[in-house]
Amino acid sequence: MTYKSPRRPQFFYTTAPLPCPYVAGRTERKVVTEVAGPDAEALHDRLSRAGFRRSHNIAYAPVCPSCQACVPIRIPAARFRPDRTLRRIACANAGLEGFEVPARATAEQFQLFQRYQRARHGEGDMATMSFYDYRAMVEDTPIETFLVEFRDPDDRLLGACLADRLGDGLSAVYSFFVPELDRRSLGTYTVLWLIERARSLGLDFVYLGYWVPESRKMSYKARFRPSEILVHGAWRELTQKVETTEPG
Repeated sequence: MTYKSPRRPQFFYTTAPLPCPYVAGRTERKVVTEVAGPDAEALHDRLSRAGFRRSHNIAYAPVCPSCQACVPIRIPAARFRPDRTLRRIACANAGLEGFEVPARATAEQFQLFQRYQRARHGEGDMATMSFYDYRAMVEDTPIETFLVEFRDPDDRLLGACLADRLGDGLSAVYSFFVPELDRRSLGTYTVLWLIERARSLGLDFVYLGYWVPESRKMSYKARFRPSEILVHGAWRELTQKVETTEPG
């Protein structure tokens, strides 16, 4: 499979089947392609609108046989209206301040990242990541990427989010936070912050990756309304009711 570019052909590859990280008992396959070169940002924009996600210099999308559980989802920033629960979460975190910083890994971030992984995803591969692995996740990017650090009035780091800047929006790549502060719903607050930041930059969307209704950890993404999902190559407004489990 190739994508025609004025500079060079774009090659796509399919991965071998692996256990699905979202739905027990299923396998996943991905289509992947390299994002590199002088037209990397334009390519990444097109791929994001087509439902791809980025990791390092690779863009990927699920191509699982007989399964369409992973649905690309994005939030139209200008039309977003928080419900009562989301307003309460915003108020609960009013003392936090988000600071945009360059995509550079720090020991402080990594300590929080490890703490989060061990508490929330202790059996996952990311729980064993070294600082060098974390640094690669943050810094190996061919496009405009930044970190948001969320700090309390005492300058304590309570959360962080790695995000990409797209031509039409912001894309949340990965977020982590103090796991003991469940009642603060810091994962949800991170999304609210990104929506406000997109508005202030005049950007149309916040891309949240994949909504997986069958996964409690991934079903929360549809609580932000209105939101749009990619169905048969077209973005359409999501209308069904969903669970509101806090992101894991």
